[in-house]
Amino acid sequence: MSRIGKLPIAVPSGVKVTVDGPVISVKGPKGELSRQILGDVVDVRLEDSKVMVERKGNTKKHRSAHGLTRTLIANMVQGVSKGYRKSLEIAGVGYRVAKSGERLNLSLGFSHPVTFEAPAGVALAVEGQNKIHVDGIDKQMVGQVAADIRRLRKPEPYKGKGIRYEGERIRKKLGKAGKAGKS
Repeated sequence: MSRIGKLPIAVPSGVKVTVDGPVISVKGPKGELSRQILGDVVDVRLEDSKVMVERKGNTKKHRSAHGLTRTLIANMVQGVSKGYRKSLEIAGVGYRVAKSGERLNLSLGFSHPVTFEAPAGVALAVEGQNKIHVDGIDKQMVGQVAADIRRLRKPEPYKGKGIRYEGERIRKKLGKAGKAGKS
């Protein structure tokens, strides 16, 4: 039995979960999310103020979908009640970010400024000139947008310049070693 899959999902007050066949809808104070699950593999039901996920068989497909479905529903419940946030830091001389409308204008050491526009359902916030916050209710979309912004200028291992996640440690490499003492 999946240790994650058998845990019940507590539904906080103000959040409404609807099971309509293979479609799970979650509505809360921050918004609404819906997802189609594998209805032939797992069974989702509501008991009191808890969501229970049970698998219908014991094959590898059933076992792997059990924990995944439970985690996806738990992420939806947390997203509509609390939301998700990923923070990015910009490091480097002359590297900065400014927000104009829903766009980010980034100076990343290129010969031109880079603009990034947020997709629907994701909010971007700028703190100072070197911090970006990505907020939203869909965990997957927040993570993807943060990864897309980081991809604009990945941190390089020699000086550590670039865009990195908050708290991410960059392993620095030594520069080119000179041949000292040999002539």
